[in-house]
Amino acid sequence: MTVSLAGIARQLQVLQDIEAIKRLKHAYFRCVDTANLAELEGLVHPDVTTCYVGGSYRIELGNRAEFLDMVANAFNAEVACRHQGHHPEIEILDEQEATGIWYLHDVFLNLRERIRTEGTALYRDRYVKQDGRWLVMDVTPIASR
Repeated sequence: MTVSLAGIARQLQVLQDIEAIKRLKHAYFRCVDTANLAELEGLVHPDVTTCYVGGSYRIELGNRAEFLDMVANAFNAEVACRHQGHHPEIEILDEQEATGIWYLHDVFLNLRERIRTEGTALYRDRYVKQDGRWLVMDVTPIASR
């Protein structure tokens, strides 16, 4: 079996892209939980689409401005939250596009009303590489509880 230098370089790039997407998603969760809108803005594509499903809600957003507005209104000093993404299944489709499936576990504490919500879900993400950086393009639930 002969492995070309170009083949090894491509395999290395795929591994680097997978690691970059993992770091992107972890930063995404951290920025949502801390309502760090300035950093979060740089992690999502301007045309990002998102769909979040919980026990009594379904939130669908069609661009970065809507997404950042939702985060600004939902995550503030009166809440504490923790989003954790586990078991990433990332597939690099080509040099500019990838997909990922993440197992999510989240806890949301409404400190004012003293309500705790805990959930779990599977999400399928789509990522695009723009100017050498991976960005979140789409977040869609596969299943949630």
